[in-house]
Amino acid sequence: MALRETYEKQGAFLFRWRSYIPLLLIPIVFIALRDPSYSAPSFEGSLGRCWDAFAILVSLSGLIVRAMVAGYVPRGTSGRNTLTQVAESLNTKGMYSIVRNPLYLGNFLMIFGIFLFLQVWWFVILGSLLFWVYYERIIFTEEEFLRKKFGEPYVAWSNKTPVFIPNFKTWQKSDLPFSWKTVLRREHSSFFGMVAVFTVLGLISDLFIERCGISLFWLIFFGGGLLIYSVLRFLKKKTHLLDMEGR
Repeated sequence: MALRETYEKQGAFLFRWRSYIPLLLIPIVFIALRDPSYSAPSFEGSLGRCWDAFAILVSLSGLIVRAMVAGYVPRGTSGRNTLTQVAESLNTKGMYSIVRNPLYLGNFLMIFGIFLFLQVWWFVILGSLLFWVYYERIIFTEEEFLRKKFGEPYVAWSNKTPVFIPNFKTWQKSDLPFSWKTVLRREHSSFFGMVAVFTVLGLISDLFIERCGISLFWLIFFGGGLLIYSVLRFLKKKTHLLDMEGR
């Protein structure tokens, strides 16, 4: 099998299972948690709390990137399909005018903040490399699909739009107004996933590293996140308050 077809086949497999394959990182996370640099971090005390806040803000910036995508895109693009590639139209405006894969950029920032939170520097590097290898195949498969479906318009857009690092000079306003309803409907799970991971890591640090008991901050952080998630999930599943025509 030619290398092109191999990459496309691997990317299709990774795309289909992209919600579950990252769970394979969990054993590596446990190894990182046993690393001496985690039990004796580079930043401690007040500086450590500032670093924790910085890591959370990095992850939050990734969620904001995802929100900027979800808030502007029309129905039929940037979907959560898993079995096959789906695209009813080629989206080249809004976030897609400055970077070809804004959702994956958002994912990276969310995950990178978690890597930074651990303060295990080999894990930061290893995790970033694994992320790139993983998503490189998925991006390749998606671009092959879009090239075949949209032809020259896709080629012209891809030639001027970076794969992963945004070029803000090429920004074009979206044709649709920003929709908070769409953001809340689509991104509440990503939000709560981020809250849950940071809470677990924070509690591990409090109980087994600093041995200071459960911090009130993490209880409020998780409780607030769970409340927001539960309300938004109820609104999505049981009402039409978050529905938007054409989104």
